[in-house]
Amino acid sequence: MTRRAVSSLVLSALALVALPACGSAQQHDAEQSKAKRSGLALKRIGSFDEPTYVTSAPGNPGLLFVVEQPGTVHVLGPGRQRTERAFLDLRALVGDGGERGLLSIAFPDDYRRSGRFYVYYTDNEGNIRIDEFHRRTARRAARSSRRNVIVIPHPVNANHNGGQLQFLGDLLYFGTGDGGAGGDPPNNAQNKESLLGKLLRIDPRPSNGRPYSVPADNPFVGKPGRDEIYSYGLRNPFRFSFDTTSAEQPRIAIGDVGQNRFEELDYTTLAAASGANFGWDAFEGYHPYEEEGSGTPDPGHTTKPIMAYDRSRDGGTCTIIGGYVVGAGGPPALRGRYLYADYCSGVLRSLVPHLRRASDDRRTGLTISSPTSFGEDGRGRLYVCSQQGPVFRLTGR
Repeated sequence: MTRRAVSSLVLSALALVALPACGSAQQHDAEQSKAKRSGLALKRIGSFDEPTYVTSAPGNPGLLFVVEQPGTVHVLGPGRQRTERAFLDLRALVGDGGERGLLSIAFPDDYRRSGRFYVYYTDNEGNIRIDEFHRRTARRAARSSRRNVIVIPHPVNANHNGGQLQFLGDLLYFGTGDGGAGGDPPNNAQNKESLLGKLLRIDPRPSNGRPYSVPADNPFVGKPGRDEIYSYGLRNPFRFSFDTTSAEQPRIAIGDVGQNRFEELDYTTLAAASGANFGWDAFEGYHPYEEEGSGTPDPGHTTKPIMAYDRSRDGGTCTIIGGYVVGAGGPPALRGRYLYADYCSGVLRSLVPHLRRASDDRRTGLTISSPTSFGEDGRGRLYVCSQQGPVFRLTGR
């Protein structure tokens, strides 16, 4: 086990937490039996150096891109052959360890034509960076094509860096942590002049001599607050995803890592998320946050989570790892359900998402060590990464 694996990538408490046992043996056996009946299983597709994300690119669903925390991206081909040389190697630029590192990659819809893509990482000074690159070939990026899109200062603390990039149409969404420590001492999450503790939305292409542009319908354009902000009041939205499984407008699911007591899942329509305040650090989950002598008075009109769980569940938890609403490409037993996990328990769970409250939250019967992220390919198949090295595909009937 490496140093970084021992010091949790996304551990939300200030002290390290030992990985606990996951419930009773009888409960575990019953869940394994249920998983077996539904055919749910984890098929190992490869092993990597602390993988943090896995996805595919539009126009080439046969290739999988696996992000490694120290700063590399590898490609797996249709036969799951791993390229000997990395698709992209940024180890000289990436400051990693603990919660820092290369955290995700995203491809726009026009990737097949444009060849451009984006990565989210922390640099050697601890700042959050999003850079654009172009591919040289299907299995090799042009490192010399690097263009910085945005730098977000992340002073003082090494934790709460966020880390997710997601495209919807031409627009790039990304979630940033509140700047670290405990309780958000600078009140970044509620401060609309700060880009920390936010969901941000930009068009990452250069425009009018600037490295990116801001959509005119972003909620704070022309109002007090940074134009890039789409939602605020988040602690550490390490993983979020879009739910496009229904004919209705897209929805967003945000796994927001808690402080000391509660982990939460925020789920709402993308339209309702525009300008939404998810409550941190006035609230942790559904509960007013008043620990460590900090916490913000209730600002009113906050968007409440659809689910929150405390740290005693599943034998002990510490960090929600947000996943995906399972679509047609996923196991039939999970379709329409939201799949997620917890870093410390390793238990994979699913629930039925609703706009007010989730229902039928239950274990899948599957467990892995130190999950860091779920991923989805172009065919809607689901994957999960373990910080210990393996990447698995979720199978079932």
